[in-house]
Amino acid sequence: MCRSGAVWFFTPSNPKITFGGLLGEPKKEMHGLLPGDLCPVHFNVLPGTPFEELVQKMREMNLNYPVFAKPEVGEQGILVRKLENEEQLRFYHSQVPFEYFIQQSVTYPMEVSLFYYRHPWEKKGHITGFLHKIPLEVTGDGKRNMLELILGDPKASRYAERLKKRHEGKLDFVPQMGEVVKLSNMGNHNQGAHFVDLKDEIDDRLVRILDDISNPIDDFFYGRYDILCSGVEELKNRQGFLILEYNGCGAEPNHFYDTGYTLPKAYAEILKHWKQLSIISRYNRKQGIRYWPFMKGWKFMRQTNKYFKQARLIDQIVP
Repeated sequence: MCRSGAVWFFTPSNPKITFGGLLGEPKKEMHGLLPGDLCPVHFNVLPGTPFEELVQKMREMNLNYPVFAKPEVGEQGILVRKLENEEQLRFYHSQVPFEYFIQQSVTYPMEVSLFYYRHPWEKKGHITGFLHKIPLEVTGDGKRNMLELILGDPKASRYAERLKKRHEGKLDFVPQMGEVVKLSNMGNHNQGAHFVDLKDEIDDRLVRILDDISNPIDDFFYGRYDILCSGVEELKNRQGFLILEYNGCGAEPNHFYDTGYTLPKAYAEILKHWKQLSIISRYNRKQGIRYWPFMKGWKFMRQTNKYFKQARLIDQIVP
């Protein structure tokens, strides 16, 4: 802030994304910039849309259950739901009072995160983090039911109330010995996901993929790609992968979770990344991309925080 002379110094970092992607950016901005063939099939739903129109749109786009419903403005997996049937979609649609989108359910088995930045004056970027994100799960022992497994797991037990509501009707089920039961569909750390460090897999092939995606857009300079793929080698060979989303400057360099970092080293990693964020933002400012005025950013943050407060309340209602 001091060096740039602006509170919202980060806003030029990704010029085509609202607020640089710190928070509150509509997902349609990301979808509109990424190559369509690299994103899952999806369509947006406005509040008040007759449910019959929504069902018809799904038919037109050949979208079959299960599908994912995600808020147009979201974070931390709030109100992201895997919907198994029309009844669940009807309830979701009736409870969510703001724009969301329906997205096909992708069957690739592996979700990865790649933190990427590129200096605007360069064609080659840098991948600073590469993670395998494993959604929260428990393993059966042939004796305990789902509820007992949840309460007996150190991580799952922290989300017990949420999981009991989400898996209502299945809590008496006893998984077989060694049977893995997925408790969440989201690879978010605050949803209980476990991260596996893949930094040794970072190579020029991987960097070139993100360069080839980001360079034509010419405005994705700092953020994180979340990708579903069939495997690391397949991804490097540009086969069997789809981009779930691109997160702008609000994205965490989340590779220090679960991977052996001490607290001081984690802070050092954050500061290292924010230094690059500052360098990119100040360079873009010199190219004529202005920082957001203070009051514009202040009002936007207030509106966004108010929106998320409401979204979190609804998140407690929707199973």
